[in-house]
Amino acid sequence: MTPQRTPPTHLIDGEESTRPEGPDPRPEPTSRFLRACRRLPVDRIPVWLMRQAGRYMSEYRALRARYSLLEICAEPELAAEVTLQPVQALGVDAAILFADILLPLIPMGADLAFVKGEGPIIYNPVRSAGDVLRLRRIDPEIELPSVPETIRLLRKELPPEVPLIGFAGGPFTVASYLVEGGPTRHFRTVKGLMYEQPWTWHRLMQLLRDIILDYLTEQARAGAQALQIFDSWVGALSPEDYQEYVQPHTAYLMRGLRKTGVPVIHFGTGTATLLDLMVEAGGDVLGLDWRVPLDQARRRFGSRVALQGNLDPIALFAPREELERQVMRVLHQAGPEPGYIFNLGHGILPETPVDNVRAVVEMVHTYRPQDEQEAGDE
Repeated sequence: MTPQRTPPTHLIDGEESTRPEGPDPRPEPTSRFLRACRRLPVDRIPVWLMRQAGRYMSEYRALRARYSLLEICAEPELAAEVTLQPVQALGVDAAILFADILLPLIPMGADLAFVKGEGPIIYNPVRSAGDVLRLRRIDPEIELPSVPETIRLLRKELPPEVPLIGFAGGPFTVASYLVEGGPTRHFRTVKGLMYEQPWTWHRLMQLLRDIILDYLTEQARAGAQALQIFDSWVGALSPEDYQEYVQPHTAYLMRGLRKTGVPVIHFGTGTATLLDLMVEAGGDVLGLDWRVPLDQARRRFGSRVALQGNLDPIALFAPREELERQVMRVLHQAGPEPGYIFNLGHGILPETPVDNVRAVVEMVHTYRPQDEQEAGDE
């Protein structure tokens, strides 16, 4: 018998529109990063980098020699210290909370471990309706208290002009780890669950989206000034599968996050065929990987959302002359219009030279797109 593909209506609820209309009622921000999120003019293009706190920095490696990843995440003073390291070393325009997208799965009942050389492994993956029913609906404020406490510490330590970004994994990406039991290249098991047990899939996505909404709302309540949803692996889906199995849940999540009043960045990789659907799902900023020409994205979406991206992380290993050429290409494609944040098209790799990262931040800060515009007008 052919599996029923239409989810029960009580699982896919909500409004047709995911994007607010009319003037933005929020006060106008002063930081260049938050202004860019709102597509307001800035004095310089803001820059921050995904995984800017991590293994490429010697300060972080020194801490990891003494503590595991989960131990750092559980200790607010350590997590705050790691978050601040790139702000102090690089001069970026925003800090991003040091945590992991899989943290909520632990109190939900996942047997999660980070295994050297393999990454995150879940020893009790979700493969059936019974497995979904065994997952716990958690209260992040109570069961993940280290995260809001880290945010409160950081807001005291960060300069006023450097906002703090909170984050969570997107529903599909978190579900992928939970169903596959770890990283995957082909997504065979998670797609099999989608196709063979659509009711089970939608129940899992409903649970995850609700927990992610609570988790991110708590981060904003604690002081996060922007939020990023890392749906990193959603590019594994066709547009048709994304629209049927993921977009309704992401749209529900985005509608809920509007109530926080902070800008939301929506990011995935390999999403060139999904960008229109992701914009429909919601968010103030669309994060682009390096496969998408930034100027084309500006023409398609620039009047609807701000854009973030999209230097190839491998360019950070290039000779300085080539690195500068790549950075300038991205900046030229972005153009002079408001609503752009420089970033990578994915996270910084562990072996990346710190001097090259610092050089990129300096290149972006010294670039003035209005100079090009004025030169073209002469």
